[in-house]
Amino acid sequence: MLTIEALMLAPASPGVPEGPPAVDAAGINAFARSLASLDLDVSDAERIDRITALETRKDAAAAAQAKASAAVDAYIRARRAAAGVPKDRCGRGIAKQIGLARRQSPHRGGLLLGIAKALVSEMPHTLKALERGRLNERRASILVSETMCLRREDRARVDEELAGTPARLHGLGDKALTAEAKRMAYRLDPHSVVNRAAKAEADRHVSSRPEPDTMVSVRTLLPVVQGVAVMAALNREADRLRNAGDPRSRGQAMADTVFERLTGASTKDPARTEIQLVMTDRSLLQGDSEPAWLTGYGIVPAQYVRDLIRLPSNPLAKTGPPGTEQKAPPAGTEPGWKTAREEARQVRMKTLRVGGLEDVWVRRLFTAPGTGQLLGMDSKARKFPDGLRRMIVARDASCTGPWCDAPIRHIDHIVAWSEGGETTLSNGRGLCEECNYAHEAEGWSARTVGGPAHSVATTTPTGHVYTSNAPPLPGVSTPEPEWHQRTPVEQPERQSPEGRETGETGARHDAGRLRGQVERRRTRDSRLTRLMRRPHTLQARG
Repeated sequence: MLTIEALMLAPASPGVPEGPPAVDAAGINAFARSLASLDLDVSDAERIDRITALETRKDAAAAAQAKASAAVDAYIRARRAAAGVPKDRCGRGIAKQIGLARRQSPHRGGLLLGIAKALVSEMPHTLKALERGRLNERRASILVSETMCLRREDRARVDEELAGTPARLHGLGDKALTAEAKRMAYRLDPHSVVNRAAKAEADRHVSSRPEPDTMVSVRTLLPVVQGVAVMAALNREADRLRNAGDPRSRGQAMADTVFERLTGASTKDPARTEIQLVMTDRSLLQGDSEPAWLTGYGIVPAQYVRDLIRLPSNPLAKTGPPGTEQKAPPAGTEPGWKTAREEARQVRMKTLRVGGLEDVWVRRLFTAPGTGQLLGMDSKARKFPDGLRRMIVARDASCTGPWCDAPIRHIDHIVAWSEGGETTLSNGRGLCEECNYAHEAEGWSARTVGGPAHSVATTTPTGHVYTSNAPPLPGVSTPEPEWHQRTPVEQPERQSPEGRETGETGARHDAGRLRGQVERRRTRDSRLTRLMRRPHTLQARG
C-alpha cells in the first residue's frame, strides 16, 4: 500500500549519498500526482492519519513556498541593483510574479511575499513551526501581522516565546492566537501598538462586493469614534421613521437613509448614474431568459433587468406636465407621418432612448458570428477614446490579469504604443493599477492569442506564460459542431423514446430535432428583424 511517509521520505538509492534528497519542480509534481492513486480501502483510523499527514505536508509546502518567494525577491532585487536600476523600482513586478505562480491576484501576491520575507528574515521559529506542521499558513500570517509594528528585536522575542514553544501553540485557534500575540506585543512595546492604532486611520476607505440575489454590500472602514457616530445617526433616523408609521423594517430604513443622504435622491427616484449593463436584444425585446452582465457586479437575471428598465405604455407622449398628454392620432393620418416616422426610427436605431423614471440609453454592440468577439472601432491616437474605452470595459468586465478580478482602472495597450502597437479594440485590455504597473518592469511582454474569445498571453521575466480570456458576453456560447461534423469520439449516444426501450440509438430522431432547432432559430431571428423595423416605440416585455 502506498503511504504518505513512503512518498515523502523514500530511502536513498544505492550509491547515492545519505541526506535530504534534492527535490525539483518535477519531483514535487510527481508526488502530487501520486496522491491520486492512494488506496481508499483502509480503516477509518488510517483515513484520519492520512488527513493529518496531508495537512502537515501542506504546512511544510507553505514554508517551502515562503523560502522560495523570499529567495526570488532577493535575487531579482540584487540583480537589478547591480544593473543600475533605481532602488524604488527594483521590486516592481515581483509581487505579480509570486501571485501568478500561486494563482492569486497581484495584491494577494504582494501580501504573501511580505509574509514570506518576514518569516525568513525575522521570525525563524514561526517558520520552523510551519515546516513541522505546528502552525498552518493562516496562523503564521497572524503572527506576522500582529508583530509588524514592533522593533526587530521585540518581534524576535515574540517569535521565540510563542512560536518557539510548541506547548504554547497547541490548541490555539485563530482568535486565541491573535489575542496572545497582541498581549505579548503590548507588553513589550505599548507605544508602538498605540501608534499603530493611530496610523490605522490612514487606511480608512470604502469598498463594495457583490452579494447573492442582485444585491451588493458597501463597506466603510472608519475610525471607531466615527463608525459609532454613523450607526447612532442611522438608528435615530430609523426610530423616527418607524415612530411616524413607516412600514419599512429598521434595516430597510437604515439602508435607504444611507443611499438618500449620499446621493441626494430618493430611493423611489434614483439618481442619474450610468451603469454598464450588457444584455442581448433577445433578452431585452423578446423575453429571452439569457442573463445579463452588470459591470462591477456580474450576472443578473434577464427578468430583473427588464423590470429595472421597464418602459411606460407611451413614453414619447409624456413630454409635458402631468395631465396634459395628448393622444397620438391614428397611424398614417398625421401630416408628414412617413418622413417623421423614418427619421425617428433612424435616430432610435443609432442610440435608442426610452423613457421611465430615468432615461435609459441603449448602445448597440455588434459581435462576430460564431466567436462572439466585439466588432468595434480603432483610433490613430495613443490614448483610447471614450467610446473605445467603454467597449473594452464592456468586453473585459474586470482586470484581465490571470486570477485578478479587481476593477478596471487603466486601459492599456497589449503591444505597447512605443513598439508599434495600435489603439484598437483587439490591442486594448482593461487592467487594475497593480497589473499595469507590474508590466512596466523589465522582462514583461504580452500578445494576443487567436481563439473564439479575446485572449492575452502574458510572459513574465522568468519566461513563464499565463493566458487570460475575456468572459463571454451574454448570448454568446461555445459553438457546438453540427452532428455530421463531429468525430466519433465527440458523438454522444442519443436515443429516441423508442430507442430507449429497445436500446437502439435514435440518430434519426436527433437529426430531426436539430433541424427543428435551426428552423426555430431562423424564425426567431426573422421576428426580431421585423420588430426592429417597426416605426412605433419599442416595448420591453414585462
